[in-house]
Amino acid sequence: MSMATTISMAGAAASSSTFLSSPSRPSPSSPPYILQHHRQLNHGHGGSVSLNHRILFPCRPLQLPLSVSSTTTYTGSGEVLEVSEIKERSRKWQWKDRYSINYFVQSPLSADSGRRRPPLVLVHGFGASVPHWRRNITTLAQDHTVYAIDLLGFGASDKPAGFMYTMETWAGLLLDFLNEVVQEPAVLIGNSVGSLACVISAAGGMNNKAIVDDWRIKLLIPVLWLIDFLLKQKPIASALFERVKQRENLRNVLLSVYGCKESVDDTLVEIIKEPADGEGALDAFVSIVTGPPGASPVKLMPRITIPVLVLWGDQDPFTPLDGPVGRYFTSLPSSCRNVTLSVLSGVGHCPHDDRPALVHEKLLPWLSDLPAA
Repeated sequence: MSMATTISMAGAAASSSTFLSSPSRPSPSSPPYILQHHRQLNHGHGGSVSLNHRILFPCRPLQLPLSVSSTTTYTGSGEVLEVSEIKERSRKWQWKDRYSINYFVQSPLSADSGRRRPPLVLVHGFGASVPHWRRNITTLAQDHTVYAIDLLGFGASDKPAGFMYTMETWAGLLLDFLNEVVQEPAVLIGNSVGSLACVISAAGGMNNKAIVDDWRIKLLIPVLWLIDFLLKQKPIASALFERVKQRENLRNVLLSVYGCKESVDDTLVEIIKEPADGEGALDAFVSIVTGPPGASPVKLMPRITIPVLVLWGDQDPFTPLDGPVGRYFTSLPSSCRNVTLSVLSGVGHCPHDDRPALVHEKLLPWLSDLPAA
């Protein structure tokens, strides 16, 4: 599933993508990150945000309307950015003065959008990176500044040895990125793991092992325990990782999670494979797959009052609509007026890249209805 936060979020849902948006410019005296109605995110003390014992003093507060979707798509009229251009124009940000984080930024392309709109922050899913948004950036950047970030452990960002990756770590990274780089109210748009990080940023963590109410997951729990054990044996993990990242194996996995098979091209396979060949990729893979679970999105969503758009592919094999999380989000709009849900026909787990036009068709009007920044 994908979310535009406001998850899989610009709200946050459970599985694939998220968008968080900020409808208005808050007072400079407000805390750095605020939800709609000026409700502060619970990440710190008083009027500041505390992450890993580091206090972020107020600069510009952030309001975060949420949009969630299980998949994302490309609009037919949009230009596809070349991966080489994305790499050439990418920038580096030092997180906590220690970790190099890769990100891309595109200024608004329209000469005059008519009003100031909030920037968008694109957050990729598991195994992906900034270029996974190549079919979306140009379309979204017509009226918005667009940022896309490689989470720690992915893409061209650092993969520190021995690091313990958690959803809360990535959520903290996003909050720091908003505070230090974006520096104004923004919309978070996430897919898969990225959508979950957006949800946690807005509400308070999970990985897929936390979704245990589905009988299909319960049947797999012994297998997941075995996989965790095996992956912690370095020779076994190395052999498995080498096999998984072979091009044909990657292609087969992608074909199984995409609804539109034509979207699984050689470029996509290389986008996933290249970072997996880099230094530290194996250790990052093992740490992420065997990492601790966080909170269920079912527990997180009631805490979120900002606008949420949920885009869910009806062919998502990882977070199916008929599973407990899918049923929960399907029913959510009837009880939460801030949540909008759209089920995308013929779409899998990565809607923005699977059928971008369908995603843009739902996302762009939602963005245009947000108050000016």
